[in-house]
Amino acid sequence: MIHRLRLQNYKCFEDQSLEFKALTLLSGLNGTGKSSVLQSLLLLRQSYQQNLLQTTGLALNGDLIHIGTAKDALFEGAKEDKIGFDLALSDRTTKERWRFNYDREADVLSLVPGNPAVSEAIHVPNNIYTSSLFGSNFHYLQAERLGPRRFFETSDFLVRQGRQLGSAGEYTAQFLDDFRYEHITSAVLSHPEAVSLTLKDQVEAWLGEVSPGTRITLTPNSDTDTVSLQYSFVIGNQESNTYRATNVGFGITYVLPILVAVLSSAPGSLLLIENPEAHLHPRGQARMGELLALAAACGIQVVIETQYPIFFMVKTERLGLELPIGLKLWL
Repeated sequence: MIHRLRLQNYKCFEDQSLEFKALTLLSGLNGTGKSSVLQSLLLLRQSYQQNLLQTTGLALNGDLIHIGTAKDALFEGAKEDKIGFDLALSDRTTKERWRFNYDREADVLSLVPGNPAVSEAIHVPNNIYTSSLFGSNFHYLQAERLGPRRFFETSDFLVRQGRQLGSAGEYTAQFLDDFRYEHITSAVLSHPEAVSLTLKDQVEAWLGEVSPGTRITLTPNSDTDTVSLQYSFVIGNQESNTYRATNVGFGITYVLPILVAVLSSAPGSLLLIENPEAHLHPRGQARMGELLALAAACGIQVVIETQYPIFFMVKTERLGLELPIGLKLWL
């Protein structure tokens, strides 16, 4: 679990340290650096995935985040032409320090010569690279998630092997179809009205907090490597016809990746989520806050960027248990 992050000469931060808890909320006025905090973690992850971080440098552009060039990343009032990230885990002993040279037009920033991260990576692998930030127990969902579509794309490598949803949630339909029968790893996350502990049943039950009675139909299309997503609705003992995702409420599909990410995650996972409250009715926002708090209580680290932190002020007595979680709110 991430304990502390330090940013030096990065975007709007000259030198800023941030402490993380099991549930960390980043909130505040527009343009104050909330997204930049998440982006710094994404830069480290995508640079590691490109086999650059340990011996070469920082990839500013990739599948997770696109910054541009070094001039877009350097703090405007920087006193030296270097960008630095420090990361420490909750065991207080596993940590790493990266320093990168500034080259105005470069999109890969080289590691500073003599930086310990280079020499140590060659001889003694750092345990930090086994943490969830760099592994498969990770999900990032950006604010610009996919809404309703007739079809959703698939990826054997990213979904079946990497267990990823895509930063826009573009692989959510395939993920839910492939792993529908897996049981969620913590009974604490189980919705009381779900008919079983399988992922699909749990997702449908929690989706019912947003739109009551919602049922999901997934149809793989092997000829086009896509999955179609449809919904039906149970009212009393009757179930409606199925409807294309494009013909039901926008928020249902928009929130689906978050539910799948949370309910499919195991303790020790890391979730970075932007604006989970968007396009939801206040009731749905409150229930979403409860689910994310429960996830943190189960040992899943949840980092949220939100313009509406009050939706996390959940009533713990409604959850039926005490929440022994650390909560950090950065405004």
